[in-house]
Amino acid sequence: MSTVLSSQASHAAASDDSRLQFLQKLQAVTNKIHATGNLDQIMLDLPKEICDLFDCDRITIYAVSNDKSFIVSKVKTGLNSFSDLELPISPQSIAGYAAYFKKIVRVNDVYDDAELKSHNPPLNFLREVDRRTGYRTRQMLIAPLLDAQSSELLGVIQLINSRSGDPFTAFEEEGVKELCATLAIAFTLRLKPSPLVRSKYDSLVADAVLSAPEFELATRSARRKNVDIEEVLTSEFQVKPATVGQALAKFYGVPYEPHKPERVKPLDLLKNLKRDFVEQNQWLPLEESPEGILIVSTDPEHVRNNRLLANIFPKSRFVFRVTTKHEFRQTLDLFYGAIEDTTSVGDLLSGMESADEEDGEVAESELSAAADNELVKLVNKIIVDAYRQGASDIHIEPRPGKEKTQIRFRKDGSLEPYIEIPASYRSAIAARLKIMCDLDISERRKPQDGKIKFKKFGPLDIELRVATIPSAGGVEDIVMRILAAGEPIPLDKLGVLPHNLERLKDAVSKPYGLFFVCGPTGSGKTTTLHSVLNFLNTPDTKIWTAEDPVEITQKGLRQVQVNRKSGLDFATAMRAFLRADPDIIMVGEMRDKETVAMGIEASLTGHLVFSTLHTNSAPESIVRLLDMGMDPFNFADALLGILAQRLAKRLCSRCKIAYTPSPEELQQLLNEYCEELLNTEAFKKDANAGRAAVLANWKKHYANPQGQFTLYKAVGCDHCSGGYKGRVGLHELMIGTDKVKKLLQEHARVAQLLAAALEDGMLTLKMDGIEKILSGITDIKQVRMVCIK
Repeated sequence: MSTVLSSQASHAAASDDSRLQFLQKLQAVTNKIHATGNLDQIMLDLPKEICDLFDCDRITIYAVSNDKSFIVSKVKTGLNSFSDLELPISPQSIAGYAAYFKKIVRVNDVYDDAELKSHNPPLNFLREVDRRTGYRTRQMLIAPLLDAQSSELLGVIQLINSRSGDPFTAFEEEGVKELCATLAIAFTLRLKPSPLVRSKYDSLVADAVLSAPEFELATRSARRKNVDIEEVLTSEFQVKPATVGQALAKFYGVPYEPHKPERVKPLDLLKNLKRDFVEQNQWLPLEESPEGILIVSTDPEHVRNNRLLANIFPKSRFVFRVTTKHEFRQTLDLFYGAIEDTTSVGDLLSGMESADEEDGEVAESELSAAADNELVKLVNKIIVDAYRQGASDIHIEPRPGKEKTQIRFRKDGSLEPYIEIPASYRSAIAARLKIMCDLDISERRKPQDGKIKFKKFGPLDIELRVATIPSAGGVEDIVMRILAAGEPIPLDKLGVLPHNLERLKDAVSKPYGLFFVCGPTGSGKTTTLHSVLNFLNTPDTKIWTAEDPVEITQKGLRQVQVNRKSGLDFATAMRAFLRADPDIIMVGEMRDKETVAMGIEASLTGHLVFSTLHTNSAPESIVRLLDMGMDPFNFADALLGILAQRLAKRLCSRCKIAYTPSPEELQQLLNEYCEELLNTEAFKKDANAGRAAVLANWKKHYANPQGQFTLYKAVGCDHCSGGYKGRVGLHELMIGTDKVKKLLQEHARVAQLLAAALEDGMLTLKMDGIEKILSGITDIKQVRMVCIK
């Protein structure tokens, strides 16, 4: 009996000690909050300390939105996402429920529907974030942040997953209640405007720019017209933008930054920021000042409160300025180019439909005389939409007679319908595009090629390669390839499997030799070659490239645009390079015997030579080059490797659904993977042992500790096309090993070369694709679609 009492006493003492430690840590955290007072600093410094205090994995702190209908995340530890989480204040979600009823909620297992319904029948846990990230949420402790005087909701604090795996305790519930009371003071100071300034524009009344009735009238007018009040103030009440800006400066407590037409675009700061993103978030980096990066925004308070800037510009300091919405748009247009026309395609077409009933077509003379007619706007709109939708090609396909002309975009390798336009405008569209690329508008019987520098005609700084082709019925098809000038993708981010990446880097790091990238048109060969050149591009290296066209530009490269009309073809450029002291030469394409022979000669005389070939696989490339009449011994000496490449559609990361494959499905993948390995020595000796070794390797790299694999299915959502968005490269890397070179000298057949390369560690395109299926990047349907075998 005394032993039992002694044990209970020791447990009680231990419990008292842990409570005392908890209270001491809680006191330290609340003291820091009181001492700091600055909500931005609290958000930056204290989340980790709060997690340690409550011994939990993650914390999310929400603030109430301006319209009081949502709670918006201001801190998200452990969740790698720039976008804010936004939850309605309603009893459906757990955090929304806590906010709606202004009560603390403690949940032991968020996946236990019975437990959730015991709190509130409609309550459910939003499992989508767990599904996307692979994280398993269990326990939650959620508490509202309330104004001490008015009990108004200011925000919510959410603690996720006790590190011990035990439920959160009633004692921790008391602790979070005290923490919320302290945090609410900081929120009140930061989020509540002073009683004297109730709106952003109140100082306009205080400074006698407008009377109170005039301001009320402006507010009602803006609400009635569904426009921003700034627009009404400047257009109807003649308030100068600078005056509105000064009012905003007083409200936010930061200086006003007017629009400056002479401002220089900060390329280094904007290189990873797309127009849509900055437009949505309403902030722009202007320059790097001694105090930090100068950020202009229409709402600097919101920008300062979230962690977005710190994620995009790590270890940087920031200086904030406020500007009006109109001036922000002007600066945006200055940096990214003006979007001249916001008219929809439907609106443009509706003005053209009437001409469809007429017998004649719109004459080219009428078109050239009217530089700003609807058709000119339509052509610009088509190009802008194609670029913004991520299309690589625009196909304009007229039909004979009075049938409409179809326009399609190629996105992620597949053609998708865009619009149809009246038949009467097909010749005018062709003429307009020919005018844009300086082609002969009277020549309709022969194909023509040209290039459009779109900056002359529209808001985007892009080029388009144009091909016109006469087709049946006396019409002309036009295909435009969008050449969006871009930077090279780093080699490590090209999507090459680690096994291949190591071998690729080793092959291209040799001081001299010949390396090919092969695949059909549009398979990403040029992108891969530029990634390799970027890897090799150092200040002590001279790199010459001959390309048609130059799509990607890099500092340090000397790039030549091939021009066959003036006699500058690949062979001519190659000869010139050999006299220009190169270390590395890249030739866009080797399509004739002369260029290949020069490439081999250059590689044998101490130069590293890269090029592309239009072949199906790496072993076939060798046979193709030998068939051109290359000397097999010289070619074998020169060859470093051949990389065959295809692009497969990538599963949309937003909507793909994870599932565990059945044994039959896994067996089918294994059969397809091992199909080409059957000709190798290891599989000829014991195919079962070979298959077992492949499966063991898969489990090591792609399965969970229990040996289970996770694959993904395409679903489809608003952000993708049929469950797919973007593309991933499939690679077949054949290294010029001694075994391969010996077979090459003996004019071996493709099957022998393939078997030798597989024994040396090569993965075929399909094998590489299957490994990317196991990684959750794509699915078998897409891999089969792009792999011949």
